[in-house]
Amino acid sequence: MAAGARVAVVAPASNAKIERIEGGIAALRRHGFQVIPFPHATGKSAPYFSGTAEERLADLHEAFADPDIEAIFCTRGGYGSNYLLEDLDLELIAKHPKPLFGYSDLTVVQTWLLDELGLVGFHGPMAAADFYREDGVDEASFSDALNGVKVTAGVPQGLRILKPGRAQGVMHGGCLSMLVSTLGTRFAPQTEGRLLFIEDVGAKPYQIDRMLRQMVLAGKFDGVTGFIFGEMLECASPNTSPDLLDQVILRVLDWFDGPIAIGLRSGHVSRGNVTLPMGIEAEIVAEEEPVLRYLESAVD
Repeated sequence: MAAGARVAVVAPASNAKIERIEGGIAALRRHGFQVIPFPHATGKSAPYFSGTAEERLADLHEAFADPDIEAIFCTRGGYGSNYLLEDLDLELIAKHPKPLFGYSDLTVVQTWLLDELGLVGFHGPMAAADFYREDGVDEASFSDALNGVKVTAGVPQGLRILKPGRAQGVMHGGCLSMLVSTLGTRFAPQTEGRLLFIEDVGAKPYQIDRMLRQMVLAGKFDGVTGFIFGEMLECASPNTSPDLLDQVILRVLDWFDGPIAIGLRSGHVSRGNVTLPMGIEAEIVAEEEPVLRYLESAVD
């Protein structure tokens, strides 16, 4: 996007601390954007939302419909995006497609829009979760994703090999607990046959095991070409073996013949949140030094 582009800041889920929202908006402005905070970006509604479901949905719809807005940034995830799913105006969004940045709870919105509309989602930094932090954003992938450059990520972004191999496919996925939360509903993600990115935060290894197993039983890993796991922040207990989570993943996926990598800092991360476009072709090369390489640009 050109310098001076107008971008929206919305809060489709939980409310955020005002100082973090303000810090994130200031950082976006330092990136050269004209930032438009929408009415409920700084709102609060009991018990933990940024507004009622109707208010949050109205902000999101207005941000998509506004022809002067070129990208939409969420403040944070938390909880509440699932209240918007049934009333998302797919026709409106299809007429006004634009980058939507988010992760965590926003996974359910992004995967639904990808599956229904083919709308490329941006699993990447949010205003009050990442931009407000001095080291919260991986600047290279963020810039590349927005400016039509093919994103690449590898060892410097935390990627390491669990099972070697090479695979190609359309990127899909997001926060594991949110993917699992949609199973049994019409909003369940169409992950079959995709190159799948999975991440989460604060889930114990046995909980990751349970969620992965549920995805297996639901058929959501059928035909997946390769797995890329995130940093999995705070998913390893200090009282267990440091490679327990690796062992869990390899055991649950012991039937899978393709490559498995882990550690990519996108979503819930300790620093430098990597922007991963979802819905376009990429390849994972898990040989010697692993690399995730996009084969298409995210924007025209």
